[in-house]
Formats: sequence, structure tokens, C-alpha cells
Amino acid sequence: MTDRPIDYAAVFQALPGMVALLTPELVFADVNKEFPQVAGRRREDLIGRYLFDVFPDNPNDPAATGMRNLAASLQRVLDTGERDAMALQRYDVQNPERPGEWEVRYWSPVNAPVLGPDGKVALLVHRVEEVTELMRARGGPRGSRARVLEAELYTRARELQELNERLRQAHAREREVALALQDAMLPTCQTLHDQAAVRYRPAVGALNVCGDWYDLVDLVGGHRIGVSVGDVVGHGLGAACVMGQLRSALSAASRVATGPAQALEVLGRYAHVIKGAESATAVSAFIDFDLSTITYSSAGHPPPMLVHADGRVECLDRATDPPLDARPDPIPRPQATTTFGEDATLVLYTDGLVERRREDIDTGLDRLADSLARHREDDPEQLADAVLEELLPPGGATDDTALVIVRL
Repeated sequence: MTDRPIDYAAVFQALPGMVALLTPELVFADVNKEFPQVAGRRREDLIGRYLFDVFPDNPNDPAATGMRNLAASLQRVLDTGERDAMALQRYDVQNPERPGEWEVRYWSPVNAPVLGPDGKVALLVHRVEEVTELMRARGGPRGSRARVLEAELYTRARELQELNERLRQAHAREREVALALQDAMLPTCQTLHDQAAVRYRPAVGALNVCGDWYDLVDLVGGHRIGVSVGDVVGHGLGAACVMGQLRSALSAASRVATGPAQALEVLGRYAHVIKGAESATAVSAFIDFDLSTITYSSAGHPPPMLVHADGRVECLDRATDPPLDARPDPIPRPQATTTFGEDATLVLYTDGLVERRREDIDTGLDRLADSLARHREDDPEQLADAVLEELLPPGGATDDTALVIVRL
């Protein structure tokens, strides 16, 4: 070990392989020593220029997809904040000394984010290994076997890319229909408690959407309302349909049940006969404004948060039970009751708000509690926006998110 500071600029220049730093607008910010050498470009031809102005698709090849594939990969990194490794790409490069002459090249790219202090993608690391010579390494002096292998691999790669594009388009259409169906089934702000705010944020990507739901209903007897959120395992149009059935069933059950536990018991029996409802989760809370009480019950769902006016955040986790339809023979579910004071706030949400890969869920719950405490004096609409801004990853989450905030 040494106390001498590391010259990271020199390290960057010495990195093996072609490495470029791109801005979120896909403009070259820097390149290592090997990048211009292998790409056949001068450094001054790269820095400050848009990536696809320097490396466009071969106009003589109408089937060229290198630029589109690379753009899609870089956009995924910007949207998710996660690394994206690409399949082997044929991406022809124009000979800078002979304009109009294009050289067949094969590349193996990996794109990774560099996050700024705000947690958003500040730069993109674009690392490329050129494998053109490897593709031509076999077959003797004339390279005939290599050319056959090259043609076969290129054909298979094109077929796979075309299949992926058809799947992407099909998933996009399914996503559009599912989101429209969900939007039609979820209640609007005009039908809710006048001091409530609701949010739904679909996941990034064509899948992993439309399993989350929320509901608010007026209850019989006194000044009472029922609030619930739930999450269906699955995604797409099928999840949206199951979501709508469960939401409607719990809405009806809540109006006649003695409490949230009984409402979830009824919902669990109903989930048993719905294909796709296995392991769905839900939490229900009955708010009595006359008695200043909240009675709640959870079926495998993250706990609601009760934010008191003094900033104390109470995690409502004293009535937790397995998900819906988890038991072959249903038994009574638990429920608990807590009290609230003036200007308290009840928050229900789905796991997309607090769960992150490679992170304990308690970290997400603590992050939510901290955000709620700091913004507790905001009105429900402002509070909802602040929580989503602080907790959802840059570019959106990989799971959809529902959020309900009720000022008590």
C-alpha cells in the first residue's frame, strides 16, 4: 500500500479495451488511449461530438441495426441506472481515409452508469472489445472457414434481433392495453376522501406492470372510510385483470365486513378460485374519524405508516399474516387498532416503493419513514410527489408502485 494519491486520469487512459465516457445526451466526454486507435479516429474527432454522428449505420446495408441496438442499450442504462451488456454486434465503420468505404467490424459492448450526487446518471461508460480478428482467426490464409462462420453468426444474430424486436413490440402493445385497463378500473381523485392523494407509477420496461392497485371506500356507520392497497404476482394484461377482480371484491367486502381482517378473509377465499391470484398481497385499514382510530390487517403486504404531527412515524405491523390464498383452510386473520391525533397522516403503498435488489427491505422502510417525517407538513398531493421523487430510482423502478396518502 502507498499513501501516494492514485492518478485516476492515468488509470482511465491505461484501461485495456476501448473505453469512452458519454454524457446522457450521448456526446463523447472523454476516451481512453485505445479507443481512437482501434476506432480509426483522432481524439479531436470524438470529444464533444454526438456518438451516432461519428459512428452512423452503414447506409449501404438496409438491414444494419448496430446504431439502433446500441442506442437502446444506452437508453436502458439511463432509465434503470444499471449496467447493460450487449450481444455481439456487427457495426460497420467508415474508413476515415476513404469516405464511402465501409469496413465490416464486430464489437462486444458493455455500457454502465456513473451516478452523480443526486443519484441520477451523470455519465455513461461505454466499453467495447473489438472481436473482428477473432471472427476471422480460423480457416487458413484465405480465411474461407472464418467467412462462413462469420456469415452464419451474423445471420443468426440478425434473426435473434428481429425476434427480439417483434417480442418488444408485442410487449409494448400488451403494456399499453394493460395500463389502459388499469387506469379505467382504479378510482380517480374525485371519488376519494377530500384529503387524500393517490399515485400509480408503472415499472420501467414493457413488463412488470399492472399488478398493483389501491381503493378508498365509504363505510357504513359514522364517519368512516376503508383504505386498501394490494399487489398481484405477475405482470401485463393478465395481472391487470386479476387486480381488477381483487380490488372490486375487497371494495364490496369492506362495506359489509365487521373489520379489515374479515374483509381480507373474504378476499382470500375469493382469491382461491381466481387463476393468477396466488400469493397476491393486500393490506386494509378502516379509519374511524369519530373515534380517531385506525383498525388494520395485512395479508403479506408491507406495513402502512402512520405519521404523527410531531414527526414520529408508527409502523403498523402488529397484524401481519400470510398472503391471500396462502392456506388451504383459511383461518381468521389478525387485526390491530391504533389511535391518531390531529394532522396525522396514514400512508399505504406497494413494495415497488421500498424494495430494491441487493438491499434489505428495512433499509427501504427506514428511507420511507425519514421522507414522510421530513415532509409531514406538506399537503397530501405535495407529500406524495416528494416521497416518489426521493424513493424511486432515477429513471423509474423495475416494479410498479402504488401510493395512497390520507390526511386524518
